[in-house]
Amino acid sequence: MFAVLLVLGLAALAAVYWGFGGGKTPQLKVLKTIPLGGEGKWDYLCLDADPRRLYVTRSTTVQVVDLDDGCRTQTIANAGSSRVHGVALAPEQNLGFVTAGKDRCVNVFNLKTLKITATVKTDGVPDCIVYDPASKHVFANHQGGDITVIDPAALDHTVTISVGGRLETAVADGAGHLFVCVGDRNEVVQIDSTTNKLLARWPLGTGQSPTGLAIDTQRMRLFAGCVNNQQMVILDARTGTILGTTPIGKNVDGVAFEPSLRLAVSANGDGTASVVKETGSGKFETIQTVRTVPGAKTITIDPETHQFLLPCNVPGREDREGGVTFGILVLGAEAAK
Repeated sequence: MFAVLLVLGLAALAAVYWGFGGGKTPQLKVLKTIPLGGEGKWDYLCLDADPRRLYVTRSTTVQVVDLDDGCRTQTIANAGSSRVHGVALAPEQNLGFVTAGKDRCVNVFNLKTLKITATVKTDGVPDCIVYDPASKHVFANHQGGDITVIDPAALDHTVTISVGGRLETAVADGAGHLFVCVGDRNEVVQIDSTTNKLLARWPLGTGQSPTGLAIDTQRMRLFAGCVNNQQMVILDARTGTILGTTPIGKNVDGVAFEPSLRLAVSANGDGTASVVKETGSGKFETIQTVRTVPGAKTITIDPETHQFLLPCNVPGREDREGGVTFGILVLGAEAAK
């Protein structure tokens, strides 16, 4: 029985290996678009992998997309009066969290009903928000330099971490560390997510105005997209040592890392996506530039399909001005035939 399972497991691995071209790095391309419609600007994405739901922030609401059906199923209304930025999910408490910048608060919703159930006030303008599985807390970055830490099990208990500077994207390593881009200080900071202590400040060298950030938790690499000089800076997530830099497109806002392909992709507002890979010699190179759509500058990963999802205006109904509508651009690799 063990031998049969072993053979089946090896066959599955071989299928994945040969499906992506025999171990060679696949070329990425736009595979499809998902038209969604709706009004308002967009910002961060958040994917709930278990029910295959994608949360898309849209000014005052959050669109909820069924990725298997490729359509918008519901909307979280009144998520904020304007400037809704990000969503984080705390599965243990069945709660979701939405940053409402203008309202200076984080609105809490039920993951099953998608109804707003509570509001957590913040001292500043919250933007990016992430859930840390190690501490089981939610971290909301303020544009003014503070982070509000929310305990989903006790919403009235919050902690403030003072970092300083203009805080951008944050990522967690799942082992008790949070990493945050500080845009106007050209650095990434490391925070102990269990004690809420600032551990280190890591300068980005030639990298200027970091916005997007992604992490490879297996090899402990950080990928910081820097908007001012069109550069991605790669750091060792344990020491902050700069491991390499590579050029990317203009107006980057988001970066995502796909572990099975070992690719970091920056979403650039100029209508490109820059694909970065660590080579066998330990160097990092931009191996491909994919044409996307102008304005597609935030990004997330679908871990089931290994595809990258970018919100933007996509080809839509012909009766709309310019024939475009808001939707999701799906970027991925086609399996070898």
